[in-house]
Amino acid sequence: MADHELVFHTNPMSRGRIVRWMLEETGAPYRTVVHDYGAAMKSPAHLAINPMGKVPAIEHRGVVVTEAAAICAYLADAFPQAGLAPVIDDPLRGPYLRWLFFAAGPVEAAVTARALGSLPPPEKAGFVGYGSFDQAVDVLEQAAASASPWLLGERFSAADVYVGSQVDFGLAFGSIPERPAFTAWAERLRGREAYRRAKAADDAAMPAAS
Repeated sequence: MADHELVFHTNPMSRGRIVRWMLEETGAPYRTVVHDYGAAMKSPAHLAINPMGKVPAIEHRGVVVTEAAAICAYLADAFPQAGLAPVIDDPLRGPYLRWLFFAAGPVEAAVTARALGSLPPPEKAGFVGYGSFDQAVDVLEQAAASASPWLLGERFSAADVYVGSQVDFGLAFGSIPERPAFTAWAERLRGREAYRRAKAADDAAMPAAS
């Protein structure tokens, strides 16, 4: 693989859908490698890319990046011409990072814990970063309600891709409650051309994946 080549490792039934959308937003050329679940993801070749034996991952300029939120942040900075991240001294950089990390941390943990039936009792809420499922979702709703039209106001960013994907997936699978702020933001996100291209590509890859 040439160092300048951007390689995308994914499975269409994974969080790789988030990264595919982000790649489409950057406009950068990339090569897709679809990995089947099971032994293929635990092979030495794939473990050399991601020791967790999971997708998504990207390879770019001799660097491997895993974790969907980190990949989104990396791509936004690697392709600044797409305008998907505020620069380091922009006041919007703080809110941008805040929502990225909030979705990757408290929201993801709260949704997973609820799905597994392992939410802590109220008296133990202080032991977990999300406090309670309702608290995490309420704060997420505040973010969605303030998205006018995007999290950073008129400026669309990688935070909309990653945080918005959590909402989009959550509404589709019932892990996030339907609330007007969520559904309105999700509709705006689904209207983006890059979102549509990414969805079409992943949907087309579904029959070949397992």
